[in-house]
Amino acid sequence: MSRMDELIQLCTKWSSERGIFVNGTVPTQALKLVSEVGELADNVAKHRDIADDIGDCLVVLNNLAMMNELTLEQCLEVAYLDIKDRTGYLNGAGVFIKDSDRGQAA
Repeated sequence: MSRMDELIQLCTKWSSERGIFVNGTVPTQALKLVSEVGELADNVAKHRDIADDIGDCLVVLNNLAMMNELTLEQCLEVAYLDIKDRTGYLNGAGVFIKDSDRGQAA
């Protein structure tokens, strides 16, 4: 078992022990994710360490996956299959422009 798999199991156990899967809902966990992403953005803007913020987002993403009978691995695979053949570029403003979006009015 990889360290990542072990950590996911530990986080799942932690969430289970705190009643998140019994008393939580997908909408409340989605709102929690928005809160955690906000904390991440705040710390990025303030040039602070973001390791804990990224980890917190992963914990909540794992909760959401579990509540939908999915795994983080399954979700990441779906996302990768969606982007693997995507072409485009990152413009000077830091925005990724898909080749399929080029020429479309903004």
